[in-house]
Amino acid sequence: MRIGGRLQGAIEVLAEVEERKRPIANALKDWGTAHRFAGSGDRAAIGNIVYDALRLKLSHAFLMDDDSPAALAHAVLYRQWGFTPEGLSEKLEGDKFAPEPLSETAMAAFASRDLSQAPDHVRADVPEWIVPSFKENFGDAWLQEAEALNLRPSLDLRVNTLKAGEEKVKKALARAGAEPTAIAPHGLRIAPGSGADRLPNVTAELAFQKGWFEVQDEGSQIVARLADAHAGHQVLDFCAGGGGKTLALAADMDNAGQVHAYDADRTRLAPIIERLRRAGTRNVQVHDDAAALEGHAFDRVLVDAPCTGTGTWRRRPDIKWRLSEKNLEERTAQQAGVLAAASRFVKPDGLLVYVTCSLLPAENQAQIAAFLKGRDDFTVLDMAEIWQARFGDAALRPHFTDGRFVTLTPASTATDGFFCAVLGRKG
Repeated sequence: MRIGGRLQGAIEVLAEVEERKRPIANALKDWGTAHRFAGSGDRAAIGNIVYDALRLKLSHAFLMDDDSPAALAHAVLYRQWGFTPEGLSEKLEGDKFAPEPLSETAMAAFASRDLSQAPDHVRADVPEWIVPSFKENFGDAWLQEAEALNLRPSLDLRVNTLKAGEEKVKKALARAGAEPTAIAPHGLRIAPGSGADRLPNVTAELAFQKGWFEVQDEGSQIVARLADAHAGHQVLDFCAGGGGKTLALAADMDNAGQVHAYDADRTRLAPIIERLRRAGTRNVQVHDDAAALEGHAFDRVLVDAPCTGTGTWRRRPDIKWRLSEKNLEERTAQQAGVLAAASRFVKPDGLLVYVTCSLLPAENQAQIAAFLKGRDDFTVLDMAEIWQARFGDAALRPHFTDGRFVTLTPASTATDGFFCAVLGRKG
């Protein structure tokens, strides 16, 4: 397909996402099924336009004075892919699969508008009601933090040390250009590329089938390591989901001790069985019923709480525009319940590790404050000291709040956004 067909395809997918409120991945999959003539490179390019358009939806619309799918898709090519309006027009001329030209009004707006004159939330490309939370969390750096969430993410991998070493995996992925991550000791990173570039399908690699590595954002690797799980420990991953952190914990423990992976959502938990088998773990028990945990006490309890996912907006920009204050209220209520339930399983002198992939204080610092109110059996540990012990003088530094909490962000640590607090139970 030429650029005109790819542009039209992206416009159709953007319309599907907007009109039917569908996840991007589902809309792209259905478009590909209905257009089987499109090759893998075409589908990747269309996907890139769609994701780029939604990451910068507000600023694209402001500069074009038009928030239609066609205007957003064209803005991607002008602002992010290096096309000039004149150059793109030449490439689309005579292409019967190309979309209709944009209106003169939109093109005049793009030629004259200045993004610096836009409202704060438009420059940041975030919902307006989110801005106060970002300012509370990041102060004067809030806009820089928001802008970094609008960049393409890398493809991060975690070397499974139960089966392979970093150099072995790096050599196996030499064609993909995998390089060590800046903080996580067993991480590898493949740069995101630009324009129509597509990331390699690493799950098709023989090394993946052998269980040498897992696909896992570096931020997720980091917070799993902050749990400080060692061989011989009894560990509970209370909201295990697909098992990414469970696998990281099992590897940190060198298959010694026990990891109990629990999730109330059986659908989310289902993939963990195959992942555990491929990774060669022997110290993990999987539960979908909390009753099976009764009577147990654990050295480490990791709570990767359900959240708004604001830290994952690079990868899932569509959820940014569906998020509401009601959603936030629902999530904070769930988090309070999960945190209270999980805390019962922490043994004296054990650790409760609270994690979200959110950047909103209501789900993070405020949640910990509410949990601790009226109780004295837990105390918040100094995260700056824990970080130093786990990662030393790493190349990148996260945000520390009062030394007690850590926040990872694309701007500070080049990872997805994560919050982590470590609480010790008094003996």
